[in-house]
Amino acid sequence: MKARTLMLIVFFILNSTCLFSFAPPHNPKVDEIVNSISEERIADILKKLESFETRNLYSEPIRENFGIQAARDWISEQFKSYSPRLKVYFDCYHLKQQGRRLFKDIELCNVVAVLPGKDEEAKERIYIVNAHYDSVARSADGSFHYDDVNTPAPGVNDDGSGVAAILEMARVMSQYQFEATIYFVAFAGEEQGLIGSSLFAQKMREQGKNIAGVITLDLIGNIEGGNGYIDNKRVRVFSSETPSSPSQELAIYIKRIGERYFPDRIFDLIFRIDRFGRGADHIPFLQEGFPAARIMDANENYSRQHTTEDTFENMSLPYCAANTKIAAACLASLAWAPPAPRVVNERNYPTLSRGESGYDAHLQWQMPFEVDDLAGYKIFIKKTTSPFWEKEVTLGLGKVNELLIKNFSIDNNVFGIAAVDQEGNESQVASYMLPARRKAVYETIEKE
Repeated sequence: MKARTLMLIVFFILNSTCLFSFAPPHNPKVDEIVNSISEERIADILKKLESFETRNLYSEPIRENFGIQAARDWISEQFKSYSPRLKVYFDCYHLKQQGRRLFKDIELCNVVAVLPGKDEEAKERIYIVNAHYDSVARSADGSFHYDDVNTPAPGVNDDGSGVAAILEMARVMSQYQFEATIYFVAFAGEEQGLIGSSLFAQKMREQGKNIAGVITLDLIGNIEGGNGYIDNKRVRVFSSETPSSPSQELAIYIKRIGERYFPDRIFDLIFRIDRFGRGADHIPFLQEGFPAARIMDANENYSRQHTTEDTFENMSLPYCAANTKIAAACLASLAWAPPAPRVVNERNYPTLSRGESGYDAHLQWQMPFEVDDLAGYKIFIKKTTSPFWEKEVTLGLGKVNELLIKNFSIDNNVFGIAAVDQEGNESQVASYMLPARRKAVYETIEKE
């Protein structure tokens, strides 16, 4: 189809927030999913995970229903019980002894449940929501002895809270049909250095998977900090330090959708990969080039982390359930939405120019594949110094794929675009970002 260009004057762009209307911002199906998340079921899962006493990677099956193998099998059976549409499998690796934490050879198994997408092209787009099911605790002397494998390590918040969330999300969301494919993954070996997620992310990259977004839920059930400060309204979202990167845009999307469905919640976006000197399972995906973010508590209680005090009694069930609902709303919105428009050419250079005049903003884009119910697009604009989009323009023009903004600088502003379908489902924002400028190397001639 021949490209169409929409002509707008800059005054109109900067003084309007909507040129055309889409469906209401609340998707009723997302509301259904949120309302189906059960606090009681989350409580049952947390208590069951605690009952294994420890989920240490090296824990031994010294009695029935003890340790990581029993936990792994139980998590798998839960996934299988929710829906025949969930494809459940163990993603296993044999690791050799290496370093202080992997003190002997071990088999590590992630638990994966895949909810296939709707059709051939759309289902190739994958979203991953994950948590880690292993736990660890300091030994009786207060230090970490990684060969002390059967020390009680209930790990209810770290990260039973995340595991309970992905299990409950899988139970509810497996009853729906989404455009994109969703992976619900419980990783092992996080406490040994993000091992399970590192191996899985590397495999996804080697297989050429189209991972559109990764959301890690790790520590989502604590409201009381070690300093006594209590906060049950705020949630932190970590992503990336790179401005307007796909990972930052994923975090902004979480905030945007979160505030839409949960206006009483405060979303603290922290443009840092993780807490200072700490880590979680979204990091290996960032390292492989996939958009990834972490949702977690507003407060941490370090006196309980990695101790026998990380119990059901020491966490907030309502807060954990609220954060599960937030994650479910964001994941459902992503998986139902169209893919983000493609804003680079075959050379991976942004399709943004100054137009024929040299003084305009000429935006071009293409959809990765045909979207039957595409309603239009949203254009986002901000100053280069702003972390968040400042102006938003809705273009309800169907399959238009160009926009010319007269007398508007592409040097002083950042532009982005999202696709919207007829139900109002909104894609992630694709930003027009210049690739890193390569260092020039020149040959010289030595004069004799």
